[in-house]
Amino acid sequence: MHDFEPGYDTYTEKPGYSWDADFAFADVNAGDYAALVIPGGRAPEYIRNDSDCQKIVRHFFEHGKPVAQLCHAGLVLAAAGVLKGRRTAAYPALEPDIKAAGAEFVTAEAVVDGVMVSARAWPDHPAWMREFIRLLKQKAPARELDTAA
Repeated sequence: MHDFEPGYDTYTEKPGYSWDADFAFADVNAGDYAALVIPGGRAPEYIRNDSDCQKIVRHFFEHGKPVAQLCHAGLVLAAAGVLKGRRTAAYPALEPDIKAAGAEFVTAEAVVDGVMVSARAWPDHPAWMREFIRLLKQKAPARELDTAA
C-alpha cells in the first residue's frame, strides 16, 4: 500500500495486507452482480493483464451497470478498452495512460460519466462513494440492492 509522507512529492510504499481470494476472475459470473467497484492502489497494475478481469469489466459497461473506479483502477478500464470517449478522474500520474486510452482526464473529487464514477485517490472516498450510491439507487433494481446488504 502507499501513502504520502512529508517532504516527498509522491507516495511511499509500505507493506500492505494479503489474503487469499475467494475465487478467481475466471470463476466470476458477472451477470450475478449489479455493480462493480475497482479499488486503487497497486493491484490494478497486475489485474489489468488478466483477460478474465477485462471480460468482467466489459460486461458491466456493455450492460449499463454501475462501475466505481478509484486511483489506479483506470489502468484496468484502459486495458479492457472501455475508456475511449469517457471523462474520468484518476491518480494524477496516470494522466498520460488515461489520455492514451482515449479518455478525458479530469481532476475532481468525483466524476460521473454515465454508469461510471471515478475519483483520484483515497482522500476522495466520501464524494466518490456518495456519487456511486446515488448512481446505484438510479440504475440497480431495488431487489438486487436489498440482497446485497
